[in-house]
Amino acid sequence: MNPIREKVNLKSFNALIDYLATDAGRRALAGIHRGIEREALRVLPEGELAQDPHPVVLGSALTHSRITTDYSEALLEFITPVSKSINELLDGLTQTHAFSVRNLNGQQLWPVSMPCFVGDEADIRIAQYGDSNIGKMKTLYRKGLTYRYGALMQIISGVHFNFSVSDELWTLLYENSDKSLSREDFISERYFGLIRNYRRSVWLLPYLFGASPALCSSFVKGRESDIPFNKTDDGTLYLPYATSLRMSDLGYTNHEQDKLNISYNSLGEYLTGMRAAIRMRSDKFARIGVKVDGEYRQLNDNILQIENEFYAPIRAKRVAASGEKPSEALERGGVEYIEVRALDVNPFSPVGIEESQIRILDLFLLYCLLASSEPFDKVEEQQVSLNLNAVVLEGRNPELMLSNKGEAVSLRDWAGDIFDAMERLATLLDIQGDEYQQAVAQWRQAVQDPDKTLSGRVMQALSEPGMNNGRWVKGLAREYTQYFTNYPLTPEQLEDYTQAAAESIARQRDIEAQDKVGFDEFLADYFGDIRD
Repeated sequence: MNPIREKVNLKSFNALIDYLATDAGRRALAGIHRGIEREALRVLPEGELAQDPHPVVLGSALTHSRITTDYSEALLEFITPVSKSINELLDGLTQTHAFSVRNLNGQQLWPVSMPCFVGDEADIRIAQYGDSNIGKMKTLYRKGLTYRYGALMQIISGVHFNFSVSDELWTLLYENSDKSLSREDFISERYFGLIRNYRRSVWLLPYLFGASPALCSSFVKGRESDIPFNKTDDGTLYLPYATSLRMSDLGYTNHEQDKLNISYNSLGEYLTGMRAAIRMRSDKFARIGVKVDGEYRQLNDNILQIENEFYAPIRAKRVAASGEKPSEALERGGVEYIEVRALDVNPFSPVGIEESQIRILDLFLLYCLLASSEPFDKVEEQQVSLNLNAVVLEGRNPELMLSNKGEAVSLRDWAGDIFDAMERLATLLDIQGDEYQQAVAQWRQAVQDPDKTLSGRVMQALSEPGMNNGRWVKGLAREYTQYFTNYPLTPEQLEDYTQAAAESIARQRDIEAQDKVGFDEFLADYFGDIRD
């Protein structure tokens, strides 16, 4: 018996697959709801960061449902509506890109995760959301991030993938359970099981889809790093086997959070940990000051200003009501969907992600949901972190070994087992056609040949004669600008985006007009339960 198959609990997974191998089961599995959030920096044609405010023609970043900003005024974020159709999802994302690019006055979208050349961090303008209390709070939160971690880390771009399964699948899974929990609690428990399995195997995503093995040397100028970079003659920094430097210590990291020990073993334990985290004071951040000489520097001096500051490659989510914190929404109604946050921007796609990736994500997340998922302990937490870091820095090393339940196993063998499980799912999801099976076949090749991963393809592109990181990325930016400029938007689509922008600006004005208290009082009320 293959010991690795035992480790990943394929026996229980296969039993559930057999149970779902009916017409009703296949339809239930295929009823996936998805959403995408793609970040992209606005840059000048030569690659420098844009300095102007968020374009008014794109609407209000505070209230627009599809076009907003993340950390910086220059960091656009495109959000799709939830969809069950992959084609509809990508078409909508492409249309949003096309409308936006046509209204950037010659600026372009930076098509990779790691930022363009930034001469001075002071040139990175914090996103502005207007004069309402909630708008000021969003900007102040970002100001706090600047004081805490610096601005450069906050202009790294990524792609977030939101995922939930159908009510029909939950009905089938619940009927197959012992029904010791309510349906709502059962769903939350299974989603947290998904999260635990995802964290055990999350290294697979940067291995396949990591696309930041190299970066401009200006990004690390003046910053301490233990990463042993190689450097080309023209200043490109890289690691020979790296997959996603975005997910390394150069990217979204916060070692102050190492002491939080937030558990994913159940929704209750997660909420308990999050409540403690947002109340835990940081001596380091206290030295920054909260309000100094009458001017706010951060929302508070806790390890987390708000829950969104907790950096994690996956999150349990529920759509929050107005004024409701994320943990309050989870406590009210349980887990509604999960958010995958471990994806680099795919530079080989104009919109940062392609159809075959979405199909692999569907299969991988379904595998994580259906496989058995034991609770974590501290030893496994450390193992998960070490595995992820190893793949981020040297995932394409053919000799790389990972640790699975304390047993050394090659990345190739472990990934092969996961692909075997995903292939079984693919045959069920391909109700009409064979797109899922094609995606498995395509990306299984990358398991055997690291040059077929996204990071491998990036390094091949950078190895072309006369090429360097900046020249290559700027060439892609020009190519995609032309693509979006020529993309056929209908008059009705253009009118829809124009009207949505105008309506978002009107909504922002309404919010500003409705404020009845000052900003100090607003913050005191918002954080009242935390102080208590």
